Amino acid sequence: MSGQLLPDQQPETNNGSAVDAEIVDSADTSVHQDNPVLVKQVLEAALLTAQEPLSIAALRKLFNNELNARQISRLIKEITVDWRDSGIELIHVASGWRFQAKAGMQPYLNRLDPPKAPRYSRAVLETLAIIAYHQPVTRGDIEEIRGIGVSASVLKTLTSRGWVDQVGHRNVPGKPALFATTEQFLDDLGLNSLEALPPLQELGELVEAGNEMFSTETDEKPSNDAIQDIQNSESQTDDRER
Repeated sequence: MSGQLLPDQQPETNNGSAVDAEIVDSADTSVHQDNPVLVKQVLEAALLTAQEPLSIAALRKLFNNELNARQISRLIKEITVDWRDSGIELIHVASGWRFQAKAGMQPYLNRLDPPKAPRYSRAVLETLAIIAYHQPVTRGDIEEIRGIGVSASVLKTLTSRGWVDQVGHRNVPGKPALFATTEQFLDDLGLNSLEALPPLQELGELVEAGNEMFSTETDEKPSNDAIQDIQNSESQTDDRER
């Protein structure tokens, strides 16, 4: 007799493999609009495993652009509701959508991998605040508002972090460079637009809470004093102009 198995000797089919095969097969067919459960599973998988936020345009590529932006947006809203009572949340930032741990979870997560926050000086925080709320600005603008010079290392720190970039030149003699914040800055603070920036005096708290930038070992711990100095300086300037 040959090595062929009799019907009752056929190996059992693994149910999990059958399900996986169904998902794989569906990826090659136009069934997405008729299978919203699968679509949501694919969206969740992509968002949970992505290293960067995903835009609606990027998410549409998962389905060969068969689903339009409105359909994807509707499903994203459903997923947001589905995860509402969990320890993570789906949020919209400047460059797209991403899952992240809720703020209340961070103290627990830090026990697994205590953050080693870089040290940022008061000058860096002040410069960042000025750029964020007055952009685009030149180095001279920053120095005028701060009332003190701005070293090249401060701007280099912010550009290296990916929070600030040169966006052009002012059309005046010397053509000084103009600086503005980036999408990365908004993403790291969990914001989807500049309009979502908090009042100036709250920026320091937002930066600290959202990114744990400041080391507890440094004397220049995050404080609203620097922001308050900027506000006082601007108020004095406004008074003089009146």
